[in-house]
Amino acid sequence: MPYPSTREIVNKAWKMGIVVPAYNVPYLPMLEPIVRALRDSGSFGLIQVARLETVKFKAESFTRIAEEYGKFKDPNFTRLHLDHVPVIDEDGLSIDYVEEITGAMKAGYESVMVDGSRLPFEENVAATRKVVEAAKRFNVPVEGELGAVIGHEAGPMPPYEELFSSGKGFTDPREASEFVKRSNVDWLSVAIGNFHGAVAPGRRDDKKIAARLNIEHLKKINAVAGVPLVLHGGSGIQKECLREAFKNGIAKINVGTNIRQPYERGSAESAEKGGEMVYAAMLDVIKNELGVEGTAGKLLG
Repeated sequence: MPYPSTREIVNKAWKMGIVVPAYNVPYLPMLEPIVRALRDSGSFGLIQVARLETVKFKAESFTRIAEEYGKFKDPNFTRLHLDHVPVIDEDGLSIDYVEEITGAMKAGYESVMVDGSRLPFEENVAATRKVVEAAKRFNVPVEGELGAVIGHEAGPMPPYEELFSSGKGFTDPREASEFVKRSNVDWLSVAIGNFHGAVAPGRRDDKKIAARLNIEHLKKINAVAGVPLVLHGGSGIQKECLREAFKNGIAKINVGTNIRQPYERGSAESAEKGGEMVYAAMLDVIKNELGVEGTAGKLLG
């Protein structure tokens, strides 16, 4: 029998109240130990790369990640996802996002993300809809983003408590409902207190704040969006918040900092040490942070 598609797996996770983690690969040698840890723990996960990881790190290109993934993939435990391709990037530059995303789908990516969150609402809807239309040809699900999940930009971040208490940048539930209906997006990335790990030079080693999530706000979004929700910036969020989020619509969570920083520390000593540290960090994330050991059988069974 054919393996279930990424769309089917994430939809099943959403209905079951469990989560599909998506692990970022900013360095090619990280891919093998990530897949090995998923297999050894019986956990299902997406292998993903964002555009900025090909520009600001050493992922090289979407094609190179796809080639490396082809060496180690295991359809019982993994699928390949394209993370953030922004319409306007973190440096304020316009990106040929439809061409880049289409190229990735041709290279074998099984789900994709377009990030129009820096655009006004109407422009975000239009940009996301363009990618949804392009993805129909490949039968690939599309993730969009509404709200301001900050952290990738250069410069200091506003105080976290100020951001959280004010709700500044949080996804508006009414807009979320309209956005999904008008764009036909499959999954929606939301802002509810989460933020990205720093990628600007000089800040990459920063320890992330132990963020929390506004679960009541998430419940309002989940009640009206009608699609699986996505949490970016998954590293460092308080465990109790994560567990509640998975019960209330978060079906996919992105993990970057918690596995990237160990690789960077280890690889400074040797390539082998880098791989060992990624593997150990993955098992800690799977078993202790997210509690997703053994999910492959549940989601693909």
